Amino acid sequence: MKYYTEYISPLGSIIMSGNESELTGLWFRNQKYFMAGKDISDYVLKDNSEVFIKTKKELDKYFAGKIPAFSEIPLNPAGSDFRKLVWKILIDIPYGYTLTYKEIAFKISKILNKKSMSAQAIGGAVGHNPISIIIPCHRVISSDGNLTGYAGGLDKKAALLKLEGVLRSKTYTNFYED
Repeated sequence: MKYYTEYISPLGSIIMSGNESELTGLWFRNQKYFMAGKDISDYVLKDNSEVFIKTKKELDKYFAGKIPAFSEIPLNPAGSDFRKLVWKILIDIPYGYTLTYKEIAFKISKILNKKSMSAQAIGGAVGHNPISIIIPCHRVISSDGNLTGYAGGLDKKAALLKLEGVLRSKTYTNFYED
């Protein structure tokens, strides 16, 4: 069975989807790629599933300015193997830090044993992330430090980064070193 619930955040309504045990989606209502093109009427409203209760608790912490335990939420995002690989890198970006699309492209090229990888391909995968905030696509910025490409809107991306105390030049690692 496919379920959904709503969470009211300081930045607006958030819709979550999932099954009995895993979170499959988290979007700001009406954002770009909302529900990954699925129809919400195919889901059953269920506020009391264990995964939704846990996610709401961690989102409460997050929006209160505390570091949440998002890693304890079982995730099952639908996507290609390439997108899942990109999303795994996003999950590894620590709270309060950022990476650039170029840095992620470099990391993916190393993982896939390719000479290079297009930052645009990375941008497509980041933009189609079905579990916003928890898979922190808002922590990805352009090489010049500008905020670009957030499906929920740049105003929300800026607010999330501000909440985390991010300085745009504060990347957590240098992927260009072996």
